Amino acid sequence: MIGFEQLNNMQQKAVMQTEGPVLVLAGAGSGKTGALTVRIAHLLETGVKPWNILAITFTNKAAKEMRERVDKLVGQGAEDIWISTFHSTCVRILRREISHLDYDGQFSIYDADDQEKVMKEVFKRLNMSPIDKSFSVRAAISQISKQKEEMVSWEDYAKTVDPFDIKGKRLAKVYQLYQQLLKESNALDFDDLIYKTVLLFRTHPEVLDKYQERFRYIMVDEYQDTNTSQYELVHMLAAKYQNLCVVGDDDQSIYGWRGANIRNILDFEKDFPNTTVIKLEQNYRSTKKILDAANAVIQNNMTRKEKSLWTENDSGSIIHIYKADNEYDEARYVAEQIEQLQKEGKSLNNFAVLYRANAQSRTVEDQLVKKGIPYRLFGGVRFYERKEIRDILSYLKVLANPADTIALRRIINVPKRGIGDTSLEKVVTYAQNHGMGLYEALAHLDDMPELKTRAKKFKE
Repeated sequence: MIGFEQLNNMQQKAVMQTEGPVLVLAGAGSGKTGALTVRIAHLLETGVKPWNILAITFTNKAAKEMRERVDKLVGQGAEDIWISTFHSTCVRILRREISHLDYDGQFSIYDADDQEKVMKEVFKRLNMSPIDKSFSVRAAISQISKQKEEMVSWEDYAKTVDPFDIKGKRLAKVYQLYQQLLKESNALDFDDLIYKTVLLFRTHPEVLDKYQERFRYIMVDEYQDTNTSQYELVHMLAAKYQNLCVVGDDDQSIYGWRGANIRNILDFEKDFPNTTVIKLEQNYRSTKKILDAANAVIQNNMTRKEKSLWTENDSGSIIHIYKADNEYDEARYVAEQIEQLQKEGKSLNNFAVLYRANAQSRTVEDQLVKKGIPYRLFGGVRFYERKEIRDILSYLKVLANPADTIALRRIINVPKRGIGDTSLEKVVTYAQNHGMGLYEALAHLDDMPELKTRAKKFKE
């Protein structure tokens, strides 16, 4: 088997254990991706059809890396293996099956910017202030996102709201209208992708059975970061054949704030009583000093799967910790350390400053500028967030899905066509009063005497 001999004993065990539920506890830097790709190759060698394999990762980057490794190992036939993120997997399923939920397969997918526009329209129709600090547009989006992650529909949420809970009743109305506007535009938001797929499987068992038969061998990476909807999606797909291999590390679970449920990995053996547990504890990335420090810190966790990382790497340098008084003291210390080491002959290419949030870069930048230390900031406006790219994508969305009101409103006056906000609102009102979409209403401009002649020329 290609690549098998390069694996350590525990990695080889993870590769060979192909049948039944498998929990691979993979510590940081333990070579889990290599083991997973060889496992896929081994499944194919044992006669498993490539289209019967589903590998789910958490990021597009991880999916791309795994795809490239599998392609090198397997070659022909690898293209039939589904290797993608949770959301990409669900998009592929929904494109084929969402008609069961009364949507068109050419639905649009709304990003954060689109969501805000929809929610502002919701607030407008409900006569709510979008700048209310106690219940803002973004707060409403966040709360609805949490409901979808927990598989709670607007109907179910409305039933559970206390009659005296003013905020809860307000969210119920917002949630309902928000979903209504998405439906009218034949659109889904990011949370809908998994939510709607699980709903599809719940309400149409024949569709679930179809994909259970297709994906007889399922692998999920970073399982400690799964939330409720992702958990249910995986368990529904794996229920028939039980050939589910999840890879994760409870010690690396840091996304509870965005819905990740650590119990998913801690209780895996309860969900699947016949689970084989395999621990990948050999680290290939760090020095002994770093691992000793990491093990000492993580031992303080009360709920965790017992394991201890080790390495054959060198001992390495000792770890220095500086307890700063505030962010300014922290930034000054960082800049001074770089300045001193640079004087000792170190190249600036050897330094990297990592921070948790983009807002934290400012104080560090200020100190680097003061000391005349050149730097390069990684990040900025992403390609798909640039105005001209979003405009082009909106044109394509309207071509594929004319019901996409948000995309249409974005490009209706790009380039300038004489349709301002006032004229557009009159068209929107006409559409609402006549029970039609904005795109359809544009064909009835002659029926709107209140519009200016310049605006009416748009349909020409």
